[in-house]
Amino acid sequence: MISDFFVKGRIDMKIRILSALLALGLGVSAVSCGKTADSSSNTVKIAYLPITHSLAVLEEAEELEKQSGLKVELVKYGSWNELLDALNSNRVDGASVLIELAMKSRQEGIGIKAVALGHHDGNVIVVSNDIVTAADLKGKTFAIPHRQSSHNILLNDALATAGLTVDDVNVTELAPTEMPSALASGQIDGYCVAEPFGAMGVNLGAGKVLFSSEELWEKSLCCGLVLTDKFIDERHDDAKSFVESYKKAGNALDKEKAKATAKKYFSQSDEVLDISLQWISYNDLDITEEEYDILAEKVKEYGLSDKPPAYSEFVKNDF
Repeated sequence: MISDFFVKGRIDMKIRILSALLALGLGVSAVSCGKTADSSSNTVKIAYLPITHSLAVLEEAEELEKQSGLKVELVKYGSWNELLDALNSNRVDGASVLIELAMKSRQEGIGIKAVALGHHDGNVIVVSNDIVTAADLKGKTFAIPHRQSSHNILLNDALATAGLTVDDVNVTELAPTEMPSALASGQIDGYCVAEPFGAMGVNLGAGKVLFSSEELWEKSLCCGLVLTDKFIDERHDDAKSFVESYKKAGNALDKEKAKATAKKYFSQSDEVLDISLQWISYNDLDITEEEYDILAEKVKEYGLSDKPPAYSEFVKNDF
């Protein structure tokens, strides 16, 4: 199934061109290639993508130095693959990242731990306006940001409501920024992705919400805060302070504060942010074993991984 998973052809050619332009335009601020994060400084380097799913870490960055003197250096990336490469090579101390990507890295022997969730809910299945039910997706083209994602799982869950599987649709990977315009132009018929890009499609009038994540998968996990084993082992007290501050920042991140933080970091309209922030929350960001085990079962069921790491191997709640 893996080899047949993605649609090839003209869409993929456009994706490659647009993705290259996107990477150039974002002006990615990465640590120099080959260098690891400095274990002797009072700075924590955290990688992120400019999405509302990372707002808790963006909010924390402004507060932590005031409280403890520990500075958060935010390192913005333009794609999950670039971010993951920096994380896996210890060029950053941690990241706000798709939890399935981090699970896969851990499975492959990379020294990282998930220490908190990024958010709760906050994902939607967006479809063109002529699609009424999940059954209407049969034979259509649907975009996800990465195979190792909760967006892939949610697509599978949505199709299952109509007795369908991913073999019944054409699934393609697409950069999040390209999804709303691809839906508007008819290149794709639906997508599921991190916010605020679902809200952008709705705000454009290009599509509508077919399912919200909680309708398909209650207490779904998506993005997580991950730290490297190197950072945890060499700077344990800093890691503890960082995680504690992060969770406090999430608890304090109500809709008004979340919107204010988003406007500092993203070029999004008030209308898009108002729609997007209806679907997401940031309180109580502990990763529970029960919720993680449900995720691990879905990862296996839908073929993302045959052997995801156990909760005890991957999740660190004790500092």
